[in-house]
Amino acid sequence: MKFFYIIVSLIFLSGCDLFSVRDAEVPNQPRSNYQLAVTPDILIENLQNSLKDKSVENYLASFANITFTTQKFSFSPSASAASQFPALSDNWGISNEEQYFNNLKTKVDVNSPITLNLSNISSSSFGDSLVYSASYTLNVPSITTDLPTNYQGELRFNMVRDSRAVWVIYFWQDTKNSSLPSWSDLKGRLY
Repeated sequence: MKFFYIIVSLIFLSGCDLFSVRDAEVPNQPRSNYQLAVTPDILIENLQNSLKDKSVENYLASFANITFTTQKFSFSPSASAASQFPALSDNWGISNEEQYFNNLKTKVDVNSPITLNLSNISSSSFGDSLVYSASYTLNVPSITTDLPTNYQGELRFNMVRDSRAVWVIYFWQDTKNSSLPSWSDLKGRLY
């Protein structure tokens, strides 16, 4: 009789998939291609990927955090945007970047990447700091008609290696160089 119960129990257990391997769950968050920015090139790549992926966390990680450096992040807008959007000139910092980027995410289709292309790149290194300059084109596939799609200008990033030996941007200067709106215009519209 014991033997009968053991066989029935084994058949029951094998039929209910109690010991079978289940399929992996789909992650709640998309995979991030963020890398620790141990070089200035990785920092720039992280910035571009954070835009493409629309990752606020990775975007903000590109900027100086006073927990890890004495440098406080600041932004200098293009002159035309500063006159049109006064908030840009009013001690723009990390919290402003976060608000702008969150607002930007709501204006772009979830499946469409924001693309940042850089050209005419130059840099000057000074030990643990670096000045990085480039021409940029920024494509923002907006889902609304009130927001232009293309932005163009010149950027200058002052970078520093923080206490974690991670490169971050502590100063960002934007300059308008064409008839297209600049990145400052985008920030001003969305802040």
